[in-house]
Amino acid sequence: MALDVIGTDGTNPNLFGDIMEVGGDIFSAAQGGINAIAPYAGLALSYASAERQKAAAYYQQGLYEVQAIDTLRLAQIRTDQDTKYAAIQAGRKLKAAEMSALNFTIQGNTLLRTMERANATVRARAAANGVAYAEGSAASVQQANVRATYRDVGITDLNALTARVLGYEDASSMFLAAEQQAELTRTAAETQARQLRLAGDFAVKSGGLLSGATLIQGGLEFAKTVRNPFTS
Repeated sequence: MALDVIGTDGTNPNLFGDIMEVGGDIFSAAQGGINAIAPYAGLALSYASAERQKAAAYYQQGLYEVQAIDTLRLAQIRTDQDTKYAAIQAGRKLKAAEMSALNFTIQGNTLLRTMERANATVRARAAANGVAYAEGSAASVQQANVRATYRDVGITDLNALTARVLGYEDASSMFLAAEQQAELTRTAAETQARQLRLAGDFAVKSGGLLSGATLIQGGLEFAKTVRNPFTS
């Protein structure tokens, strides 16, 4: 067994060299272990990156889906409100037309009452003068009053009917315009929703392609750097 040489200062001069040699061996072993693990770590990082790309693609698709749902929901709310407003306006138009027709009817009834009073006055005067009110000039006056009154009443009836017809036409036009606008709004919203969903599908597909490319690249790097454990 070799004896260690002790220096004059009481230290072993070979001790420092042994420590350095052991430290070098430890460093080399650690470096070798890191070099051996590095390809696997790189492959794991590539896999993690590929999964993140997939997750980001699905997240983007989810955002597009939310936008599509909101677009359809807002379009439905808008069409409902437009339809309700059109119904209110059409109801007001019908009510106004009915009131106008009623006013024309009142005018016609007023004309008839006026005629009755006028003819009653003619008959009263004829009776007071001892004249037969159903004959002669008294009858002629009454007949003239009847003809003129019914001519005017016919006009007021026609005006009442016209007011009702025009009111229904205006109300129908309002309903039709509201329905057409609602259909356009729904169609535009559905088209936009389809575009958003299509963009979401493209995002998932592109994310899958990028993820696959990342995995392939990671696999190639792994194949280039991994150390074969069956060879020296």
